Amino acid sequence: MRFAHLRVEGRSIPRLAVVSGDGALFLDEVMGDEAPRDLQELIERGDTGLEHVRAIADAAIEEGPAAEGGRLVPLTELRHSSAVLRPPQVLAIGANYAAHASELKLRSESAMTIFSLWPNSLAGHGQTTTWPEDLSSQVDYEAELGVIIGRPARGVHVRDALDYVWGYTVVNDITARDIQFSEAQWSRCKSFDGFTPSGPVVVTADEIADPQDLWLTTNLDGHILQDASTNEMVRGVAEIISYLSRSATIPPGTLISTGSPGGAGYSRSPQVFLRDGSTVTVTIEGIGSLTTHCRVI
Repeated sequence: MRFAHLRVEGRSIPRLAVVSGDGALFLDEVMGDEAPRDLQELIERGDTGLEHVRAIADAAIEEGPAAEGGRLVPLTELRHSSAVLRPPQVLAIGANYAAHASELKLRSESAMTIFSLWPNSLAGHGQTTTWPEDLSSQVDYEAELGVIIGRPARGVHVRDALDYVWGYTVVNDITARDIQFSEAQWSRCKSFDGFTPSGPVVVTADEIADPQDLWLTTNLDGHILQDASTNEMVRGVAEIISYLSRSATIPPGTLISTGSPGGAGYSRSPQVFLRDGSTVTVTIEGIGSLTTHCRVI
């Protein structure tokens, strides 16, 4: 099942919808006051809540226009907000593909490199991300698989870790490289407003048979610059969840961005960065394509 936070043109408040084909079913139109206000609330309702939504949405979509309030709205008439709106935390894994670590000349640590992304950085598919020209001139793209946790995870064994996944999304971990390599931590360089686009949808875990068998690409202004498989991760999704859960409980709704493959613009000769007017699209097989427009101010 696919979920998105969508807005009608001219409206500022996103609503949770089920995406089916080229259309979206707003849950508040078929569930009334029972509808979860956003993905975080739906996740917190657990498996029973998801199955209840699934049953109502499937019935409304099957009935089509005859269903009261069950009209599928064409996605072309709607605007996306971030795939997650109120995650309790956003965690990111650095240097998790050997090719990416090598091209950026990052040390290969025995333990995972983990940092937080600030919630103001979240943005939606099709939105425009802006940044001041005098703050960074080396803004880079990073295609990443996003993992959303579905229930509290504490002391989870690797073999059980995927049972804690609620769903998956696409993340572009946009990074100001000049700031990244001038500071000892990586949170600020990756947390400008709009630097963590996610979406266009969250796909429930049952639709992704193996998160280590997905293809990622990055298309910048018509050129494919990243092209790799999630099987190239140094540490897979299950190992990441298990490792993080050893020291602290991972709350439901947490978004984990699992690292980017090789092909970053910083390492190219000549270097390639996001510029004023650039359009970058990150695609992950089985999930979708996440597009971000760039504006330098």
